[in-house]
Amino acid sequence: LCSYVGITPTIRESGSSVRGRSRISKVGNKKLRNLLFLAAFSACKYNKACKALFDRIVAKGKSKKLALIAVANKLLKQAFAIAKSGLSYDENFVSKLA
Repeated sequence: LCSYVGITPTIRESGSSVRGRSRISKVGNKKLRNLLFLAAFSACKYNKACKALFDRIVAKGKSKKLALIAVANKLLKQAFAIAKSGLSYDENFVSKLA
């Protein structure tokens, strides 16, 4: 799903040389990627898990745009999990696997 939207990180390298930084693939649905990116702004304000992720990435010295892409990725994964399980959203949900 993340690949379909085009928000997965890709590394550009050839052989043993690394050519530049990793970026999002952008090979996917442009409109959906745009909507997720805009939703990430609101999620950073109102979703506790997304705000914690954003703050943690920015505290490491990464750019705010990179942190917003990570939040968009998390939102997409949350939406997929909710749709797949059929349960309603629970902000205090803890996975039984971890």
